[in-house]
Amino acid sequence: MGSSAGDTATGDRRRRVLLFPLPYQGHINPMFQLAGLLHSRGFAVTVFHTHFNAPDASLHPAYDFVPVPVPVPNCMPDEANPDAVQATLDHILAMNRACEAPFRERLAALLEQQRTRDGVACLIADTQLLSLLDVARELGVPTLALRTGSAACFRMFAAFPALCDKGYLPAQESQLDAPVGELPPYRVRDLPSSSSSACFAVISEAISRIVTAAATSSGLILNTFDALEPAELALLRQELATVPVFDIGPLHKLSPAASNSVLQQDRGCLDWLDTQAPASVLYISFGSIASMSATDLVETAWGIANSGRPFLWVLRPGLVRGAPPESRQPPLPDGFHAATRGRGTVVRWAPQEEVLAHPAVGGFWTHCGWNSTLEAVCAGVPMMCRPSFGDQMGNARYVDHVWRIGLALDGGEVERGEVEAAVAALMDGGGEPGAGMRRRALELKSRAAETSCLNVDKLVSHILAL
Repeated sequence: MGSSAGDTATGDRRRRVLLFPLPYQGHINPMFQLAGLLHSRGFAVTVFHTHFNAPDASLHPAYDFVPVPVPVPNCMPDEANPDAVQATLDHILAMNRACEAPFRERLAALLEQQRTRDGVACLIADTQLLSLLDVARELGVPTLALRTGSAACFRMFAAFPALCDKGYLPAQESQLDAPVGELPPYRVRDLPSSSSSACFAVISEAISRIVTAAATSSGLILNTFDALEPAELALLRQELATVPVFDIGPLHKLSPAASNSVLQQDRGCLDWLDTQAPASVLYISFGSIASMSATDLVETAWGIANSGRPFLWVLRPGLVRGAPPESRQPPLPDGFHAATRGRGTVVRWAPQEEVLAHPAVGGFWTHCGWNSTLEAVCAGVPMMCRPSFGDQMGNARYVDHVWRIGLALDGGEVERGEVEAAVAALMDGGGEPGAGMRRRALELKSRAAETSCLNVDKLVSHILAL
């Protein structure tokens, strides 16, 4: 049994929180960061997990781990399902169905065991695990839902049916730049959509389940903070009304927990960064799921090469669609290494929080997943955004249009000249727009550093009162 760092005892019994993360990199880290915060306040922690992307229990000796044994199907696109978005969402929905019965069995056994041990306070599960939240409530366990995205994104998800009714969705090519009047600053192109009716149906179902997961729980936990999204959080609290909202971010800054990387990190890149001039390096990473075509990879590579800037590029196995084998890095175009020799380094995966905090990094080309966006905000690093799916387009819109700490590349195919121009604009610290983006990014970094644990205290009190 894990030891306590604080006191949340009731009589002589500690309270226990149960956690179930969605087993994807961008969802695992925030859940374990939350676990670290709660454990530091004296809660015992039990983590339920699938065998797919299972966490390394040896990294968390103070926690208990309960595997939920289900055969989780492959989530990679194949010939029958070439759409990466649909394949991923199908995988999540299948995981919900497959986990329901074995989770019920494991949870019931744990509850019986805990009658004479630590009192179970609640289950905190990812909003994409609605079926498991339902199971917990049926067994009498209060639930809280963790959404690993922004407040703005959740508001957009909640409005999704109305946006469909009003004709914004499914998105039409001729209307992509039209503003969404009910949800500024979104444009139609910033909303999740698909030209495939089958894929759009799956997107709609997944979003509906996320909203239901929050609406039927005893609270919604968001990895964001008021200084970043003050209006969005105020509106969300009005709209949810009966569901308390806890903005307890930035979790990676407030939590004592270390990163839980599914992929092995190449820490040698930090030594390379030590040899580079301050704010000179462009860091490039498109996350753990986003993918691109082989043509886009070639254009990306030559745009980086032609920019003349030092770079650190995370070239993840599986990044390029249809480029087997999945276990190897995609091949770069002939001549790329010769053109960039001595100026850049390419790795399979990087310790991103440390990279972004390194003084040599002056810009971040990102897919705009929420974790990456938040980590860049907290590091004061301006961004170059190329979103792929889900909430990434909306995140990029906020980076470019609201916070004005980066720039967004146009949608469609990557073009090397556009990449070269965008890198120049981002990395030019002496003139506009680069200097302005850098100044505003540092201001946001300062506000993020002032975030207190007051909302964490409110969450702890809420859990103890359930």
